[in-house]
Amino acid sequence: MHVPDGFINAPTSAATGVIAAGAVAVSLRGARRELDERTAPLAGLVAAFIFAVQMLNFPVAAGTSGHLLGGALAAILVGPYTGILCVSVVLLMQGILFADGGLTALGVNITNMAIVTTVVAYAVFRGLVKVLPRTRRSVTVASFAAALLSVPAAALAFTLMYAIGGTTDVSIGKVATAMVGVHLLIGVGEAAITALTVGAVIAVRPDLVYGARGLTRKLKLRVNGELVDAPGAEPAPVAARTSPRKVWAAGLVTSLVLAGFVSFYASADPDGLEKVATDHGIDKKAEEHSAADSPLADYGVKDVADARLSGGLAGVIGVGVTVVAGTGVFWAVRRRRSDDTSPSRTTDATTTTGV
Repeated sequence: MHVPDGFINAPTSAATGVIAAGAVAVSLRGARRELDERTAPLAGLVAAFIFAVQMLNFPVAAGTSGHLLGGALAAILVGPYTGILCVSVVLLMQGILFADGGLTALGVNITNMAIVTTVVAYAVFRGLVKVLPRTRRSVTVASFAAALLSVPAAALAFTLMYAIGGTTDVSIGKVATAMVGVHLLIGVGEAAITALTVGAVIAVRPDLVYGARGLTRKLKLRVNGELVDAPGAEPAPVAARTSPRKVWAAGLVTSLVLAGFVSFYASADPDGLEKVATDHGIDKKAEEHSAADSPLADYGVKDVADARLSGGLAGVIGVGVTVVAGTGVFWAVRRRRSDDTSPSRTTDATTTTGV
């Protein structure tokens, strides 16, 4: 759903840019409360993983494909504020280095793919986990539903933006129907990827999953060969099965394999927005990307003739750049939090208040 330059007019693009900048500023402050020494590196990895999986377009209908947006996954794994930052980092890397998503449309893309998906997904997720039992299965089910609904929500947000500032005269009703219809199908793929990933992380390190914090399980006793609930026992926190370093290493290797190798087998069909834009004439005034001459444009390395090698190298480079950029941002946010809560600052604040 990367919107290119020319789809949305300049005033609307500027307005969404202001919205995106404000949301990122708020998220930078909010992420300080979500990040700690364990989750800051995980947040950078989540951004790299989203970048990698977005390269894996999957078929959803005849001649149409879809890919992960990632807002739901990021919000559940590392928190809603940090999730907005994760997807924003990915979109920035894609726009600057890979000519994917217009630079003048960056505000549109951040608003659609980072803000709307994350906010909608996390609201649905929190609503469900409040009424479902606090179990791993419930968190996974809530993740599936949240991701499923976040994709058509982003499609509706784009349709609204196009109704306000679209550059061609098309039927908004037809655009809305087509966008929501195809993105409901894409949402199923998004939901499956999100639920599988969240479930995999919960299985080994539930304490690292923001949406699963406080997850407990009842203590069991074996009686006559059967496990039964221990009477009167308080639920115990779900135990971790591996170290954060192993989770990070496994996630990084998985991201590199997906972007560097599996991406070659992704669907070549246009994604949902591209298909709708072609069918309904939205793309009539699309503009060439200002970074079209980038050495990594279109997810290939310039002057590398072999398509498989070119795409694989571009994917690996993208994962590497994204994990470094993302981790740097989140460590900086984490450091800022540490500085704000340092003993000297606390003492100074107490002294000032006392005076």
